[in-house]
Amino acid sequence: MSRMSVVLAVPAAAVLLLAGLQSGPAEAGTRSAGEPATGRGCGGSTVGEVVLGTTHNTTTGRYELDDAGRGHHRTYDLGGSTTGNGTLFTDADNDWCDGGRQTAGVAAHYIASVVWDYYLNTHGRRGVYGDGRGNCSRVHYGNNYSSAFWDAVSGCMTYGDGAAGSREPVLTIEAGAHEMTHAVTASTAGLEYSGEAGGLNEATSTIFAAAAEFSAHNPVDPGDYLTGERTDITGTTARGWMDKPSRDGASKDYWYPGIGNADVHYSSGPADHFFYLLAEGSGPKDVGGVHYDSPTYDGKPVKGIGLSAAEKIWYRALTVHMTSRTDYAAARAATLRAAGELYGTGSGPYAAVAAAWAAVNVK
Repeated sequence: MSRMSVVLAVPAAAVLLLAGLQSGPAEAGTRSAGEPATGRGCGGSTVGEVVLGTTHNTTTGRYELDDAGRGHHRTYDLGGSTTGNGTLFTDADNDWCDGGRQTAGVAAHYIASVVWDYYLNTHGRRGVYGDGRGNCSRVHYGNNYSSAFWDAVSGCMTYGDGAAGSREPVLTIEAGAHEMTHAVTASTAGLEYSGEAGGLNEATSTIFAAAAEFSAHNPVDPGDYLTGERTDITGTTARGWMDKPSRDGASKDYWYPGIGNADVHYSSGPADHFFYLLAEGSGPKDVGGVHYDSPTYDGKPVKGIGLSAAEKIWYRALTVHMTSRTDYAAARAATLRAAGELYGTGSGPYAAVAAAWAAVNVK
């Protein structure tokens, strides 16, 4: 939605490549094994102090941001460049709290580990492409670049340093998980990035970014159903709200004929809203210290089934039943089918899926 398009947009070229990519790029191929290690890192204000998967290079004697336990995901310093992979981050003692340029590398490497762990532990998926291979992260992209994106050519999650005057850099769990999920979508349903399918593509990234953020249990960046709350340069609380997407002034709360003509970041609103309702229900509610108050199209209340069940239903619908041109009506059918397969057609979750779709005017 708009909170991702303004701050965390995927370049058009990357989007086009994502639509046809079915396996990981060459960067994720065979790498020197080295010795797996575990380091301590300081990732700045967005992630805090974290544990890092690293590799000890027995040739150089240095530690590298090369996560041997997660498919050898590597993290590089672009040094202001906008091409290539830059320089692999290394450290003498595996204590990555030296500050400076290293801080961004620590945050990006940690975020990649959160995304890997989320998909593996929650959905049994090994890596964004499901092939067991890690990819890469690149930081310090360009000059004051206030965005983050997934590059399908290199298989790299890429982060700028943020524009001058921004409250926070773009290195957040939500940003990384949102953009990396575009690779999951591309290699499963392959949702086109236009029309109603494009809105569902964006919503999928927002949905799993929120789920991954909750799964991390990071005290510096606790889970929520907000988007862009750590990166908004205007200083307001968030750029987007899944409980009521229209709060951003442009996104849609409910489906209507012709919604596919809207920008995908705004047409994603009904799916974001559906997912929040499915997980948490309608009306006023506090989750993790954040207050939500989700309306419904018909004024009827919706009872949530919890994030755990909701995320499993969306993932199965995406990976088993959605196709490149799935629209809202087909997404409803896909999630109902997934809920029936997971919990039974006479179950509470199945009924909740139907109720949540009706609440956003998809029937």
